[in-house]
Parts: sequence; structure tokens; C-alpha cells
Amino acid sequence: MSTLLPEGWELICGLEVHVELATKTKLFSGSPNRFGDEPNTNIDPVTLGLPGALPVLNEQAVELAMRIGLALNCTIQPCTFHRKNYFYPDMPKAYQISQYDQPLNIDGFLDLPSGVRIGVERAHLEEDTGKSTHIGGATGRIHGSEYSLIDFNRAGVPLVEIVSRPDIRSAEDARQYVAELRAILLAIGASDAKMEEGSMRCDANVSVHRVGTPFGTRCEIKNVNSIRALGRAIEYEARRQYDVIDSGGTIRQETRHWDDAEGRTHTLRTKEDADDYRYFLEPDLVPLVPSDEWISRVRANVPMLPAARRTRLADATGADVQGEAVSVIVERGQDDYVLSVGEVGGDVARGLVYVQQAFSEEPSTPRIPAKDIAALTLMERDSKVTSTQAKTVLADIVANGGGDPAAIAAAKGFEAIDTSEVEGFVDQAIAADPDAWAKFCNGEQKAMGALVGLVMKASKGKADGKVVTAILNSRRG
Repeated sequence: MSTLLPEGWELICGLEVHVELATKTKLFSGSPNRFGDEPNTNIDPVTLGLPGALPVLNEQAVELAMRIGLALNCTIQPCTFHRKNYFYPDMPKAYQISQYDQPLNIDGFLDLPSGVRIGVERAHLEEDTGKSTHIGGATGRIHGSEYSLIDFNRAGVPLVEIVSRPDIRSAEDARQYVAELRAILLAIGASDAKMEEGSMRCDANVSVHRVGTPFGTRCEIKNVNSIRALGRAIEYEARRQYDVIDSGGTIRQETRHWDDAEGRTHTLRTKEDADDYRYFLEPDLVPLVPSDEWISRVRANVPMLPAARRTRLADATGADVQGEAVSVIVERGQDDYVLSVGEVGGDVARGLVYVQQAFSEEPSTPRIPAKDIAALTLMERDSKVTSTQAKTVLADIVANGGGDPAAIAAAKGFEAIDTSEVEGFVDQAIAADPDAWAKFCNGEQKAMGALVGLVMKASKGKADGKVVTAILNSRRG
């Protein structure tokens, strides 16, 4: 099925991202908040909704939720908790404690790396449900399964649901939004945001309409578990809705399941509205009113966010702020290390390249002393080693946990070749392959490779390729 809408039609999408918070215990009880334990071991009377069990709000969860709100430019306000009434087997109380008309965080926004701004309507606290595993069905869903198993370990785990405004107009924007949101969550320590473990889950509300007409009826795609799958699901659903409308049908509001193997969505149930949940104030919890002092203390603990870190790194290195190198280094959390290479006198732009290439297996601050990397960047900058030789020295430094790059280069027989000596090797190359030289002079850039190869062979790899290229270009005039 084509994923493109015809001209004049527009995709409208809003995302609901559920994030499990990195607390030690659950939102309203002292049971551990821990993934991977034996089923039904992290439970208690509150988790199971036993008579007389009362909820006690987790202060750390509130602080992490406020941290998320501040990172998303939200206003933090006094809030209340409500009971959201429904029965699923993995919700033993038959209701979920959530926030309704007075959420903790409201009216924020998230700027994508592309520059698009997506509004954030709210980011509210609620408790997670348990987990059902359906056995015997072909798709792992309850329909067609032989029996189901229920694990209540996840029930009561603190969640923040981040609800975007319907500002997303493409699957790519949706992917960027979730990727940037995940980077923020990791940077502020609010969640491990592991989509594969369910600690970050995404629902997409998708509709289509002809530009200039009211928005269409939306369908919600539930619990998409990867950024790639999110993009595919949104594109499929937008085209499905267009095809239904184009054939004379109408879209009904419903919840749909994304089947990644089939690459399509399926109806789960007719979409509920707020009235269906019969919200009412949670009688066992008082309103939460964060003080200005508390909010200020949380704000002071919010670190520099990924977007600001990318800008800082790009400004320091001269690299493209939207380029792969800057994005990768910040994602790994290695930007402070790159900047430290410059702080100890190194060439920070070369340091960026070195760290990107050599420390891909260390998604954190490298253990190598920054002064060793800095010294090597200066050796390459000053043509004391070629770029190829620098890579060899760098590999040695990484393998041995550090080292003096000058001593390593000397031990390997890497010697500086002055320009006059390189000029001689260039003369030899031109004489050895006049056809390549003629082609190069006539504008065939590929012919340069043959000439550079001859120079490198004659110099036993000691000539600097950049110097060779510059000499050949100057000779051609």
C-alpha cells in the first residue's frame, strides 16, 4: 500500500507517550519498581487493590514528573488525582489512578532538530497496569489464544503520559519527536526509556483531511514499540483512512493494533471517550500543590538538554548541528569529553572525529586521558603524522587505555615527510602514469586516486594524502 497522500490531503497526528519513571518503588506503594523479576513478586495489598489498602504518593515520582515538565517547557500547576474506571484483567482494582482535568504539567512544547515545534498539551502522572501474556494465538493477542497469564509486577509502576497537540504532519516528524523525547528523558534521568522493555510506549492518534476542511475522525494506534514501527504505522493508517474516504466510506473512531509483521493496523475496539471512564476525584489522595521552592529546586537539577548540547558542540567544533557526528556524540553522552580535548589544547574539530570513530563501543565518557587525544590531534594538524597514521596511533591508544602518541608514532616508524620530499614523489607518480595525469588535467577527478596511490606506495604510506592532493591540484592549475 502506498504511504503517500494525494496532493491536497494532509495527515494530522498527535502522540501519547507513556514513560515509566526511574523510581525505586511504585507510585502509591513500597513495592519495588524493577523490570525482569519473577512474575507476581513485586506486589502488595495496594497493587492488588485489596480492601482497606490505601495509596501513599511517591515523592520521587512527583519530582521526576516535574523534571519532565520543565524539560518540555511546561507550566507546573496544582493538580488532583482521579479514578479512571474500567476493568481489564491486568487492572485488579478495576480502576486506574490518573490525572484528569487538573494535570501536573500543561502547555509545553518540544522543538525537533529540524526546527519544527510540537506543542505538548499535558504531561500527567498515573499508575501503570499489569501485563497480560496471551498463549497459543498466532499474534500474541487475546483473540484466538488458548489462555492468558497475568503478571502484576508492573501494576502501580509510576508513569508520566506525555500528550502532544495534533501538530505532527508527517511520519518523519513523529519519529523525530519520539527520538528527541527519548533523548531528553535519558538526559534528565527520568526514565531508562527502553521501548523494547515497555518503559516507553507510544500511541498515535491519526486522521486525514482535505486541506482547508475540518480535521477528520481520528483512530488511535496502540502501543507501538519502536521508532521505526511508529513511522510505518502512521503512514499505513493515513493511507488506509484516505482509501476508505476515497471509496465513499466513513472513518469511525476506534482503537487499532499495529501488526509489525503484516505492516498493517487491525481494529481492537470502538474508541472510548472520557465519559466512558466515569472519572471522579480519588477520595484517598489530597490535591498536590508543588511549592515555588520545590519547583525551583527541581529546575536547578535539570541538566543541559540534548538540543543545547548539540548547539554547544557544533559551535565549538564548526560541525553541522544537524550532522551525524554531533548527533551521535551527544546521544552517546561524549560531548563533554570532546570539549575537554579542546580545553587541554587539542584541535577540538579533529577530536570530534576521533571520538566518533574510536569510541563507538563506549556509549559514555571514554576512559582515555583527554590530553592523549589532544596531543594526537595536534600531530595530525601539524603534519607530523598523516591521517592514516593518526588512525593507527589512535587505535593503539584506545587498545592500551592511553599513551603518548609521539612515542607510539616513533615506535611504529612514523616520520614526518616535508613538502619538498612529497613533491619528489608526485613527480615520480606523474612520470610513472602520464595517462592518469592527462586525464586528471582534463578534469577527470577519479584519475587523482591512481596518482595518490603511486605517491603513497613510493612513500611507504608516510605521505599525507591531503598534502598530496593539494600539490596535484596546484600542479594542474
